[in-house]
Amino acid sequence: MKEKYDLIIVGSGVLGTFHAYHALHKGMSVAILEKNSKPEGATVRNFGQVVPSGMDRKWQNFGKESLKIYKDIQSQFDISIRQNGTVYLASNDEEMQLIEELHQINISNDYESNLLTKEQCLTKYAGLRSDYCTGGLFFPQEVTVEPSTMIHKLHQYMIANLGLDLFMNTTVLNVENRTDGVVATTSAGQEYKALKIIICNGSDFKILYPEIYNSSDLVVSKLQMLQTKPQNNYKLDGSILTGLTIRRYESFEECKSYATIKAKENPDSFEKKYGVHILFKQALDGSVILGDSHEYAPAKDIDSLGFDLNMDIDNFMIEEAKKIIDLPTYEIQNRWFGMYSQCKTKDIFEHTVDENIHIITGIGGKGMTGSAGFAKHNIAKIFNV
Repeated sequence: MKEKYDLIIVGSGVLGTFHAYHALHKGMSVAILEKNSKPEGATVRNFGQVVPSGMDRKWQNFGKESLKIYKDIQSQFDISIRQNGTVYLASNDEEMQLIEELHQINISNDYESNLLTKEQCLTKYAGLRSDYCTGGLFFPQEVTVEPSTMIHKLHQYMIANLGLDLFMNTTVLNVENRTDGVVATTSAGQEYKALKIIICNGSDFKILYPEIYNSSDLVVSKLQMLQTKPQNNYKLDGSILTGLTIRRYESFEECKSYATIKAKENPDSFEKKYGVHILFKQALDGSVILGDSHEYAPAKDIDSLGFDLNMDIDNFMIEEAKKIIDLPTYEIQNRWFGMYSQCKTKDIFEHTVDENIHIITGIGGKGMTGSAGFAKHNIAKIFNV
């Protein structure tokens, strides 16, 4: 441990880690303090896709920057990045209209996308059902990651190549400004000093500054996901996003037909109640990850979301997935949920406690896609460099 750092990050998830990454690239000394023995939040419990295609224009730009950063790191050190693209599969004429409109928006945004006919989709994606697919929109630049391992590999890379100091099992109970800098005090009584501290606490709202979160518009979303057993002699490339995703993701809200199409939906449907949309991604072991759902609670009531899985949601997702792709097996080997925080009125939660203590959280479902690009911009802003 150094006597004093330029920057301390509280929280070792993807948002905090990329703030550390960009600070290190600016020549700063950086430490990450993590309360657990390894990251346990949304960073390792997400679907594992980097999809700027699903973001609004602001975050698509951050996502495009993230893609460059991920690919640059992957060229030097394996952090599980695979450039295998993302496809949105339309199931009817309305969804086809939306992806055609998004394709035109992408052209004006200088973001590569390719319209696929029904026949091209059926050829490209094994097992895709002809009675489901109308056509697709493919984003060749987008990547998938293995969320259970990516962040650990990224930490290894940053320690070995950039000089990161990473302290696990280090719970910060207090942060304060003193005359000689900012001090983070841990549950063990250890003090870590820095010029500035950035708190990237995910959905942990009970330790540092709970009064700030309790009076904010932060909400927590609980997402359920499943993993099949390995699919023998079967390959599914990239991220497969489907009709319910087209009806949900932010980027489609910019399409001129979006509001009219959304207005026709049944507000009392199961998928509306639980925020379900169907995604597929094949993991490195050959299994296929299926998701996901969304249940919400205010930050101060996070425990109301519970710790159990709703089997009605899981069963619904499996039955919907079977209507889309005929996998060799739908036998499930793993089920889990992740939680991420987001704001009702803002795209990210940024709170300046004072000029040297900053809280950055509530990035929502944009974390894996947008953190690398956003953190680059934010470090430049915070340090005025």
